Amino acid sequence: MNGKVVWLTGASGGIGEALAYALAKKNVRLILSARRVVELQRVCDKCRELGADAHVLSFDLAGVHILPQIAEKALAIYGRIDLLINNGGISQRSKAIETPMEIDRRIMDINYFSSVALTKALLPHMLLQGDGMIAVMSSFSGKFGWKERTAYAASKFALQGFYESLRAELFDKNIKVLIISPARVNTDISINAIKEDGSKHGISDPAQQKGLSANVVANKIVTAIERDNKELMIAQVEWIAYYLRKFCPFMFYRLAAKVDPNKD
Repeated sequence: MNGKVVWLTGASGGIGEALAYALAKKNVRLILSARRVVELQRVCDKCRELGADAHVLSFDLAGVHILPQIAEKALAIYGRIDLLINNGGISQRSKAIETPMEIDRRIMDINYFSSVALTKALLPHMLLQGDGMIAVMSSFSGKFGWKERTAYAASKFALQGFYESLRAELFDKNIKVLIISPARVNTDISINAIKEDGSKHGISDPAQQKGLSANVVANKIVTAIERDNKELMIAQVEWIAYYLRKFCPFMFYRLAAKVDPNKD
């Protein structure tokens, strides 16, 4: 990865922040993006302390219509992008019946359409380069659904479908696609999750606190990138739900109806 240009979204905290530091140690050139400028600059400064050449490019993923122009700004920094990591996103804590459509659309814009827009903006440039990689942060919620995650799970299922299809289209183009699906990770994702009225959940869920550390996840992601893996799933006890869903779906359906994903 030495000298490669990496554009990482959602870099101001959580998995994105840990991933920025893990990548900085690999001597890549970093473009770090997120909405929170102060936090993003803090991460950028630390990446530079680790020896990386790093730049800040701040924007809001919800502004899908401006993302092609943002991609051009990113390309202008180093003249190319070797690896795009679509990591930015938002979670949800609300029941479907209580959630207005504008919240569903907001989650889809941030989690799905922004990723697709950036990918489509960069693909022509990667094709001209003759190589590249696109990594996307899906989730175990892209494999099966839990309560109070309807729009969130839908956005992750959509990512899974889009990038699996894209991988097939790029099979002979020397452009790799990596789909990353972590289960619970101990970050602020539940604090920043949105409720039915658009406000923040504001609570660090007990279940979230039991998750893997962001550093562990980041190191696994870097290894998957270096190995040109096509998919990476990262979990602990969540593997039980995954295999139940796959091999004994009726048991999984009962489990999903009873489990409180914020606590269990």
